[in-house]
Amino acid sequence: MESTQNIREKFGRFRILVVGRANAGKTTLLQRICNTTEKPEIFDRKGNKIDAATVQGSLIRGYHTIENELVFGSNRDFVFHDSCGFECGGEDEFTKMKTFVLDRASTTKLKERIHAIWYCIPLDEHHRAITKAEERFFSECDTNNVPVIAVFTKFDALWGDAYGQLKRSGLKRKECSNGAPERAKEIFANARIWDRLCETQYPPKDCVCLAEMEKESADCGPLLECTTSALGEEAMQMLLISTQRTNMALCIKYAVEK
Repeated sequence: MESTQNIREKFGRFRILVVGRANAGKTTLLQRICNTTEKPEIFDRKGNKIDAATVQGSLIRGYHTIENELVFGSNRDFVFHDSCGFECGGEDEFTKMKTFVLDRASTTKLKERIHAIWYCIPLDEHHRAITKAEERFFSECDTNNVPVIAVFTKFDALWGDAYGQLKRSGLKRKECSNGAPERAKEIFANARIWDRLCETQYPPKDCVCLAEMEKESADCGPLLECTTSALGEEAMQMLLISTQRTNMALCIKYAVEK
């Protein structure tokens, strides 16, 4: 088995494409993964730093690019790419995203390869969680063995519906509050959101539901564990485990199993 140092020298930093519509909680999720409240620094493909104000201004004009690298100062070993608006339905944006995935999934420049894709789907409107954007991505985008994880964000939004159901059944407030998270899982299962994704041409490798990501105590452990398992290849697993700094239990678990 290769050492972590050799793997880093060969593959560089752990690179993730983050996909999802506006307000899907992508930025908050990445901040939790990197244990920070700061905004990321932005670099072009050549490593030149880009003025964040310039990029923000360009979003309206459509010049923001998926090639840009988002890096948080708290953990520079993660590199994130943003899907940049194909979810709005633009043909040009979808083509650019698809081309990026195909290129970065198989490039011979190992340090530029993407290692995982997180597709963020918010559940604050769970009745329309799967839009045309999701249907098209999972029907047309072959990620060439790069695992896609469906990340269901804002899972706590279902707790309100769950509380209401329990309240109408005659339970007391405390019982409703305690039972809401578990009932929310039933609501999610009954909505068949995950089932619909699994029926597509290129289904995600796995999924994870995340709640209360806006809290500093939010737990990203399930996403990191899910991604590590989905990677399959031991070298990639080691790269991710050595990159993340928020889940010591994952490091211990991996060390024991190996």
